[in-house]
Amino acid sequence: MITVDEHDDEMRRPLGLTLLAGLYLFFFLLSASTFGYPFPFLGQIHNGIIAKALILADSLICLYLFLGVFKRQLLTWYLLIAYNLFQVVNTIINLSFISTSELEKVVGEKVDQDALIINNIAAALAILLLTQYIYRHRDFFTNKQKYLF
Repeated sequence: MITVDEHDDEMRRPLGLTLLAGLYLFFFLLSASTFGYPFPFLGQIHNGIIAKALILADSLICLYLFLGVFKRQLLTWYLLIAYNLFQVVNTIINLSFISTSELEKVVGEKVDQDALIINNIAAALAILLLTQYIYRHRDFFTNKQKYLF
């Protein structure tokens, strides 16, 4: 027979999952806050309606990931890994194909090439470490329903 304390332990959300949900909520807010600004995507800097559409799509994906982590949806586990790996690939492509001069035109001031590379590689490594954590904790995602609601 399961006691109330044992049932609470089964239903308690792991701290790592709570922090992960908070991180993707932050990613959603960060993405949404860039609405209306140029958006680097797959080696090009997009402006106008295309940038707004890309930012909207990224924001909605981050919102879905936040809700999926919060609800412990198994499908979200797969989507988290795919999204994170795509972000790393996108970062590498952007570093390879967007020149510093092109970036300086958009930003309106001088950009330090070395700092740009170091910061982007550090961000990509952080995303890879996060992805490794997600991959190792598949057992946290116990909700096998296809839909969030």
